[in-house]
Amino acid sequence: MAIVKKYGDVNVEPVMDGVGMRMVIGPEDGAPHFNMRIFDIEPGASTPHHSHWWEHETFVIEGEGIVRTDQGDVSLKAGHAVFMPGNEVHQFVNTGESVLKMMCLVPQKWLEDTTGKPTI
Repeated sequence: MAIVKKYGDVNVEPVMDGVGMRMVIGPEDGAPHFNMRIFDIEPGASTPHHSHWWEHETFVIEGEGIVRTDQGDVSLKAGHAVFMPGNEVHQFVNTGESVLKMMCLVPQKWLEDTTGKPTI
């Protein structure tokens, strides 16, 4: 059965100072393999500078910022899509004056155990 939601109706969970996340589609919705998350990054805030085994795809809904990688910073604004390969160090930084909203697709946590790679 299809599930349709408005992302604004999903509660924002704080991740760290200035960063909130909405789990729009996930295990509780019956999604067996992937999570769809919406991040709200306040002006001047950023995600951690980190890496993980999985790839993820990110789509900028509104706002502007940069994605910081080992190859340098790349500007982002609404309508941009980012493919981040697994194990690549990265960080999303809000450089604008309004909230940076991004959709991020990642695999379910249980898939970590099927990769033979260490869990975080």
